[in-house]
Amino acid sequence: MRIAYVINSFEGGGAALPIPAIVGVCRSLGHSVRVVALERRNGRAMTALEHAGIGADVLAVDGAPAPRVLSRLDGWVRDVGPTHIWTSLTRATLLGQVVGMRHGIPVTSWQHNAFLKPGNLALLRLMRGRSRLWVGDSAYVTELTHTRLGIAPARLMCWPIFRTRPDLAPAPGWQPGEVMRIGTLGRLNPGKGYDMLCRALVAMRNVGGLPPFQVMIGGEGAEHGRLRAFCQQHGLDNVVFAGYVHDTAAFLRRCHLYVQPSRREGFCIAAHEAMDRALPVIGSTVGEMNRSIIHGVTGWKVAPCQPQALADVLETALRRPGRLAAMGQAAQALVNQRYSPAAFARAGDAVLRHMAGMTMHGASTP
Repeated sequence: MRIAYVINSFEGGGAALPIPAIVGVCRSLGHSVRVVALERRNGRAMTALEHAGIGADVLAVDGAPAPRVLSRLDGWVRDVGPTHIWTSLTRATLLGQVVGMRHGIPVTSWQHNAFLKPGNLALLRLMRGRSRLWVGDSAYVTELTHTRLGIAPARLMCWPIFRTRPDLAPAPGWQPGEVMRIGTLGRLNPGKGYDMLCRALVAMRNVGGLPPFQVMIGGEGAEHGRLRAFCQQHGLDNVVFAGYVHDTAAFLRRCHLYVQPSRREGFCIAAHEAMDRALPVIGSTVGEMNRSIIHGVTGWKVAPCQPQALADVLETALRRPGRLAAMGQAAQALVNQRYSPAAFARAGDAVLRHMAGMTMHGASTP
């Protein structure tokens, strides 16, 4: 197959970062892939694509109107001449479906998001038949796609977009006398719930008997200024804003514990990366993360938007720091069992075999 892989943008984090691994599986099975983004945004994901030898085309300037982007995507597809179109994220999916219909090219579409804006959900339901195959990036999102889009099981598959890295060293465990380092990674937007984390830290200020600890927040986004101002206002001088993190493995190896206080998640790659680096995870009961955290074994679960409950769980972890290493090892064993490179390759092979058998006979039924 000659696959045209279409994504919203090359913004760092999220759906763009797994592209090298996805393309690697495609290439290993003899398929070629061309990757294009509708717009660049911060372009953080482009470095990884370049290192993997993957060309990264950009169709339009950020914020270009949809008709212009559609026209450029149509022209790009005509130039590339793919046998299949594979879309990622809502805008790319809707435009890719139109172009696929125009040129008689079968379309496969990822679903990544646990939360869809009402307008996007309505459009995806309307256009669901224009994609011959839908692929959820986790078991959770796959089930959600079936229920909210009404996709029949015969046209729905799952390819978890995370794979473990056995070649990378785990995080060393906490040692007595060390400052406990708690890490978190993600875009600084409301969905990640970092305001709840900061409120939890305020609630912990008067808790006695805890070892000294530091919270490192890796990421950038629109909430940065507001979060930093909140920390300054409340004297949270143990919170460090690390900015965008290029080497997430190195960041995680500096940590003893990981926290993900999100309001909503799909897969949440960052939390699973932390588990792969042998860190226990405190995470919200949302998305695939809710299935990967075994409470009291690989970490702790906490309801989203409950800062006092989050503070209580953080206190529980900090009271007995000596057990964190063993919990991190249990977390690492769990993700290695579920998301090994071999499992990643098998899931990708199944999806690509299905795609290879697709031909365009007009729109599909749900």
